[in-house]
Amino acid sequence: MTARTADGSSVPSRAFLSIGEVLTQLRPDFPDVTISKIRFLEDEGLVKPERTTSGYRKFSREDVGRLRYVLTAQRDQYLPLRVIKEHLEAIDRGLEPPASGGGPRVPRALVAAEGLPGAETFRPDVSEVRLSRRELLDAAGLDEDQLQQLEQYGLLAPRPGGSHYDGDALVVAKTVAEMARFGIEARHLRPFKAAADREVGLLEQVVTPLVRQRNPEARARAEEVVRELAALSVKLHSTLVRAGLGPGLRR
Repeated sequence: MTARTADGSSVPSRAFLSIGEVLTQLRPDFPDVTISKIRFLEDEGLVKPERTTSGYRKFSREDVGRLRYVLTAQRDQYLPLRVIKEHLEAIDRGLEPPASGGGPRVPRALVAAEGLPGAETFRPDVSEVRLSRRELLDAAGLDEDQLQQLEQYGLLAPRPGGSHYDGDALVVAKTVAEMARFGIEARHLRPFKAAADREVGLLEQVVTPLVRQRNPEARARAEEVVRELAALSVKLHSTLVRAGLGPGLRR
């Protein structure tokens, strides 16, 4: 059996491809690519396929996406491998590849948040974004003191290990920065954190029975329930705030 990739080409339905099958997939768009070229890109650290116990390479669809990205960048933009590797490292952290003369960029869809064709096939979800402290400050528009206050009051924290922040931290930081324009500081937002913690406890009661079933369908349903309840929670919260302020504003 075969399946179709995002670019319309067919691939075997199993999870991994041999190097020969990868070559077959790439050849229509990159006629000059060879097995030696693919091995060279692996040696340079641009793609890291798994290996079987016998030592044969096993390429995932994400690996094929990385190869397409590399070959496209070489063919269309004449980028050296060093620069392409920097692009891939940015994408691996959930960022947009650097523009000419600049550094990696936070996805616009994440903060409001163009790479080369093929990046979407292996780009991590925005929830897996990894930002340095400086990147978080620049993207959110906060200063160091403001960030320290957010951490002090438990509104955000670096990921385990303490070296990077994720996309959720950026959304919190960006939102707080916008609220600061109205004179609201991190210390004023502790009730938001307390309310969110209570909501987490409530949602956990709803989804825990699904998670305990330990099968992919139940886990997918749990994630769907969490998304729906979170959206309803935000809607309820904003409506209650608006309703509470309405009469006072109309006096």
